[in-house]
Amino acid sequence: MRLAACRMLRARSSRCLISVASSNRAIPPAANFLPRASPRTCTLTTRAVNAPGSEEREMEDHSPLVGYKMPGDPMLNIVDQPREPLYSFSPLRNMILELRRPPAHPSVIEYSRPELKLAGVRIDPSGFCRSKQTHYTALALGEMGPDVKLPFGGAAGHVREITGVPEGHGIRDVSWSADGKQIAFTCRKLPARPDESPPPAELWVASVDDCRAKKLVGNLNSVFVSYSWLGNDSIIVGTIPEGLGASPLDRPRSFGPKIESFTSKDGAKSQARTYQDLLKDAHDEALFEHYCTSALLKVDVASGSIRKLGEGRGNVFTACSTSPSGEYVMVAWLQKPWSYSLPCGRFPKIVELWDKDGNFVKRIADLPLATNIPLAFDSCREGPRSVGWRDDKPHTVTWVECKDGGDPAVEISPRDVLYALDAEDATDPAAAPVVVGQTDMRYSGVLWCDDSLALMYESEWKTRRSRTWVIAPDGSAEKRLLFDLNYEDSYNDPGSPVLRRDANGSYVIAEIDKKRQILLSGAGASPEGSKPFLDLLDLDSGETRRLWRSSPPQFESMSTILSDTVPGVIKLKDLEMLARRETQDTPPQFSIATFTEDGKLDADVQISDFDHPYPGLVGMKKEILQYERKDGVKLNGTLYTPPGFDANSGELLPCILWAYPREFKSKDSAGQLRKSPHQFVSIGPTSPLMLLTEGYAVFDGPSMPIFAEGDNEPNDTYVDQLVSSAEAAVAALKETGIVDTDRVAVGGHSYGAFMAAGLMAHAPELFTCAIARSGAYNRTLTPFGFQAEERTIWQAADVYSKMAPFMSAHKIKRPVLLIHGEADNNAGTFPLQSERMHAALKGHGVTTRLVILPYESHGYSARESILHTLAETSEWLADHNK
Repeated sequence: MRLAACRMLRARSSRCLISVASSNRAIPPAANFLPRASPRTCTLTTRAVNAPGSEEREMEDHSPLVGYKMPGDPMLNIVDQPREPLYSFSPLRNMILELRRPPAHPSVIEYSRPELKLAGVRIDPSGFCRSKQTHYTALALGEMGPDVKLPFGGAAGHVREITGVPEGHGIRDVSWSADGKQIAFTCRKLPARPDESPPPAELWVASVDDCRAKKLVGNLNSVFVSYSWLGNDSIIVGTIPEGLGASPLDRPRSFGPKIESFTSKDGAKSQARTYQDLLKDAHDEALFEHYCTSALLKVDVASGSIRKLGEGRGNVFTACSTSPSGEYVMVAWLQKPWSYSLPCGRFPKIVELWDKDGNFVKRIADLPLATNIPLAFDSCREGPRSVGWRDDKPHTVTWVECKDGGDPAVEISPRDVLYALDAEDATDPAAAPVVVGQTDMRYSGVLWCDDSLALMYESEWKTRRSRTWVIAPDGSAEKRLLFDLNYEDSYNDPGSPVLRRDANGSYVIAEIDKKRQILLSGAGASPEGSKPFLDLLDLDSGETRRLWRSSPPQFESMSTILSDTVPGVIKLKDLEMLARRETQDTPPQFSIATFTEDGKLDADVQISDFDHPYPGLVGMKKEILQYERKDGVKLNGTLYTPPGFDANSGELLPCILWAYPREFKSKDSAGQLRKSPHQFVSIGPTSPLMLLTEGYAVFDGPSMPIFAEGDNEPNDTYVDQLVSSAEAAVAALKETGIVDTDRVAVGGHSYGAFMAAGLMAHAPELFTCAIARSGAYNRTLTPFGFQAEERTIWQAADVYSKMAPFMSAHKIKRPVLLIHGEADNNAGTFPLQSERMHAALKGHGVTTRLVILPYESHGYSARESILHTLAETSEWLADHNK
């Protein structure tokens, strides 16, 4: 369960609480006419190695699914664990909306439906929407009161189902109206058969009074724009334009030379990282225009009457944002020329201000194709960016413009300027925007409170420096520095301002008792582990008072203010906040915390009661190991042991080390502890923690910092630091007396896979074998930078070569399992990376296995793919980590 106030907020843990439903869903049968899908597997050895219980679990012959394997029942039960609902508080805080979800992992057959890959966007052509979307199965409303308990379960007297949604339809994009009286959502028929292609989604709305839903409009185009509330009575929605015409999919594809040209002016460069799913030809251009073009309609919620906005013309609208007052609309759309080398986020763009009826008010931006953005971090596009609304005003437009040409290497002051323009003034063509703030580093955001108070942020990648400024948007006071920090230094992180919801549904800084005091909520990283906190900061004096801090053996946090239903003042007395509490052995529970006038915790009423989501792993143990590598950098990692294991038995466990390298600019920051020994363990479907069910110890997330100070670059000594961290990790495992360090495997995902393959080349004596998922191993295929590396291969050829496992394949002697999604769209990690690495290993006589998962992207989502990945991992370790 994830809990939010008025909007869906991502919980800090990937899994928090469990659903009441339970089922182990078998892999579904499918029509025989479907093309067969199977993981493509290549191995140097021909002997089949199966984990216990996996031999009999191959797919039946009549299924289009061929070659998929199943892991043992303990892993299967975790994968098939039902998903918990999501929850949202109403704007009035008097109701809670429960959003119920289907089983977590759809069949790969559902993922095999037609999908277009255009300009960096993946589209479901039958639905005019993004492909592979999730959905909710049902909605229910519960009253917020002293007896509320989540999940709703048996509290039938306080719970009402949202009715009227057709059977067999999926629900998405759920939101409250600002007054909390209505709930809007989109609804689309779910396919009943593998070959069925349902029509596009519809816009629905339900009244909180009677919980009855009704359809407003159909034929939505939600590739970029779904819908936005316009006040409490109207909604603006993106739809398929009338008379759009037949899809270019039905036209024969033309053939001809593909031509790209670039003419440099005054030495200008066009550099870009390795993007995927780009447009390839004129046919792709036609598809992009057809499926991404939408028309904006204004729908009256009560009557259902419709008004076309912008004269009803279709554009490739990418944004539609309504003002807090509901009187104006900000729209953005893309226009030609399209590009074959850049994703759509860099296409030419128009941003305009319209009134609520779609009448033109002012053009805010007219941006050309962004071909010349420098590769360096902190680079940006020239022209207006970060266009949005000032949250504390009815309809004031804000945006930022750079003065350095988008190049952080240019020495200039100011570097960025923050502008504001009231929409009412914008009707005058001569109206000029007001300068609200300026930054010398790259602008990174603003939080609004009122005319006299806002917080403006700037940061610099090169130094990892961030600054927070107190500004007066009305110009009544000079800006004043509040924080000047190294943003990698978690121990000195002061926390982030807590926001409140206002009457228009916007979120602004919560000023306490109108005394220029704000709340700061932070993770509380420390050498003893993270201890989240809540502070009261006086902005004028700079004094901070600690109101609350998490106390061991519990891990607690404060998030959303719930006592913000009265406009204006947020009082410390009777302040209510949503709290979350968990321990190493008990799953997260939620409560309402109330504070006294002097800031002490007065009451804490639990509102949830959730069971343990992994009954088969009750009793597993975790311990944070802290140790040092030979250069004095402090390291840490979490060691997990299986349920029932006796640390005093003298038994030594086989182990897998699963990690991900990270770059830092200081030795002290590299060694900080950013986790808690008291947090409940969250287990993802392909997590290495699944191996606890088979008796392995798991060393999860051991630090692999790559740091450099001053003008030096971290990757200049990447290999030496990586090997040193791995040696220290294995030595720390040996000191525990419970891990057999002759049976330690290494693994990782993405950059962690790059790490795992590299360690097999440069520290071959440490690990028995490697498991590398969705990695990039050949850096000649990512010549314009990767991860945190800003330099190109021509600027740092030796670094690229030394780091790349592909270039050191001749040094690898022990087995390597490579797994990759066939449709990986992450920059640089295309499947070719694993295919070429596999070929290099074979060519040097290394035992290796390559598994390509059909229809999967950078992460794996289909049930069959997840189960197959687990089975391959289990078998590999059973054979090679003896």
